[in-house]
Amino acid sequence: MKTVDSCNPTVTSFPEMADVEETLVSGAGDHQNSTTSMKRSGGALLLDSGEDFEMLENSDDGGDDDLPPLEDAGGGEKAQGSENAAQPKDSVPEVSAPMDEWVDILGSGLLRKKVLEGGEGLDTRPKRGQNVQIKLKTSLSDGTVVEEDSELSFTLGDGDVIQALDLAVQLMEMGEKALVEADAKYAYGCVGSAFPQVPPNSSLSMEVQLLSALDAPDLELMKPEDRITLAGEKRERGNTHYQRGDYAFAVNSYGLALQITEASSKVNITPEEEVELLDVKVKCLNNMAAAQLKLEHYEAAMRSCVSVLVHQPENVKALFRYGKVLALKGEFAEAIRTLKRALKLEPSNKTIHAELSKLAKKHSEQKGAEQAMYKKMLGNPSDVYSVTSQQPKASWSFSWKWLFGATAVAIGGVALSVVIAARN
Repeated sequence: MKTVDSCNPTVTSFPEMADVEETLVSGAGDHQNSTTSMKRSGGALLLDSGEDFEMLENSDDGGDDDLPPLEDAGGGEKAQGSENAAQPKDSVPEVSAPMDEWVDILGSGLLRKKVLEGGEGLDTRPKRGQNVQIKLKTSLSDGTVVEEDSELSFTLGDGDVIQALDLAVQLMEMGEKALVEADAKYAYGCVGSAFPQVPPNSSLSMEVQLLSALDAPDLELMKPEDRITLAGEKRERGNTHYQRGDYAFAVNSYGLALQITEASSKVNITPEEEVELLDVKVKCLNNMAAAQLKLEHYEAAMRSCVSVLVHQPENVKALFRYGKVLALKGEFAEAIRTLKRALKLEPSNKTIHAELSKLAKKHSEQKGAEQAMYKKMLGNPSDVYSVTSQQPKASWSFSWKWLFGATAVAIGGVALSVVIAARN
């Protein structure tokens, strides 16, 4: 899977939204107090299946504005997330680490853990997908405390917190107290964080105690309002990853939100609640398509757009992205028709105008190249025309000469017959 470096200057800045439906709650970036989650058989997977955009008033300078910003995420500066390194598999040691001895979790020296107080045994370690609660104190390398939370809750393995916590807590026993040292790569990266206040490229020291680990509730038995809230939290987390340029993690979070919205239910759901779940689903699919475009997963992005259009055939954002995918696949004529549909729905949208103008130019260049190729294959059309135009002329000339000759012979024959008859 292709990933994008979140520190790349071409993808870390996103234009502000003109019409923000909702913003990320301050402090909800990496440490969301989510008390419920999904019950799944295994860990979270990066899903290949579905960024909402606005009318842009300040996107005349080109750049990345051809892909509109998220409609429902806050400013990029306040968004927090994890960097885009993949989580290692089978990294859990089979034995407890000795007290006060550093354990190199990834083997690179960038993420280390030391037990300060022992726990209740290896069999009490939490599993991915469980809801865990920890006590956390986070400091910078100079000792400055940037965050303290006595009851931080999150779903293990879902990417709800920075990777350092997600990985380290999997290695802790119930009741264990540990010191975790993380390089910026597994914390807030080169972007840093507004809440907690962490400068870019900062290493962190975290004092962590595992308080509890519970299985996630069954989605089928969850109250509809809880499902809506949980799906919204996962979607916001995806928005955070997207804002930081962590597109693979964004797809993962949107996929988790989709699982929540699409799960069957054994409790009654009102029509209003069904509408709310569908709204979250459509937003997730739209945002997922944007992330998949960034990852160059065009077929997956197309499926996400189609899924939106099944529910909302006149969804401008889905039409825009569908047109983008078609254009990237070289199907310019169909892409232009799709974007014209979107423009008809939002005539003043500058983003669609700009994309249509760009595609019209590319389509014209494509047709010119095709004509040149056909000309090369068939030769000079003017020579062919001159040859074909001369052939009928030669044919008519020959026909008239033959007719005149035959007529002359006939007349001569008649005259000779008259002369012979007169002599007789």
